[in-house]
Amino acid sequence: MSPRRIPGARADVSGSGPDGRITPDDIRAKAQELAGGVENQVQSARPLLMYAAVGGAVLVTLAAFWLGRRSGRRRSTVVEIRRG
Repeated sequence: MSPRRIPGARADVSGSGPDGRITPDDIRAKAQELAGGVENQVQSARPLLMYAAVGGAVLVTLAAFWLGRRSGRRRSTVVEIRRG
């Protein structure tokens, strides 16, 4: 019985099992390899993300302060007291 071919699958893939079959150990090894690559990318991008987060927090704080001052000026009432 010949192995079934999945449309779109690569023909050069072979595992470490009998007759070149892919075993669960092959899948685990490939998953760990992929996870290691992703982890390295995350570690290299972390400082940039921290700077972006701090900058965003500063911008939000400044915007809230500026909008609060502006609405405070608009609503404030000037009371004039005269002594006669």
